[in-house]
Amino acid sequence: MSAWASETLTAIDTADELRVSSYRPDGTLRPFVIIWVVRVGDDVYIRSAYGPGNGWFRRAQASGRGRIKVAGLEQDVTFTTPGPDVHAAIDAAYHAKYDRYGPGIVRTVVGPDVVAVTLRLVPEE
Repeated sequence: MSAWASETLTAIDTADELRVSSYRPDGTLRPFVIIWVVRVGDDVYIRSAYGPGNGWFRRAQASGRGRIKVAGLEQDVTFTTPGPDVHAAIDAAYHAKYDRYGPGIVRTVVGPDVVAVTLRLVPEE
């Protein structure tokens, strides 16, 4: 697996949102969806705010691959399941980055209910 370029990590860290898309079986990209994103160390995570039935999340899981756009940068990614020990740090990162929007909206992406709908984004070469 490759590592994130430092300028991409900085862009992700400072952007409120990114756009994420998954690949269809024929290799074309689905439409991009705007989503919140957090960085924990040198790893990048996204969560489905509306559970496992959310269309973009189901398609990302099924595909396993996609592309992100953030701050004028584009990167192909692999969607992976994060280890169980990182969720507290992901919650803290969401709180640090997004609490200014209020507890109601942040509540949709933190806590034990979103562990199963968390994806780690791994950059592809």
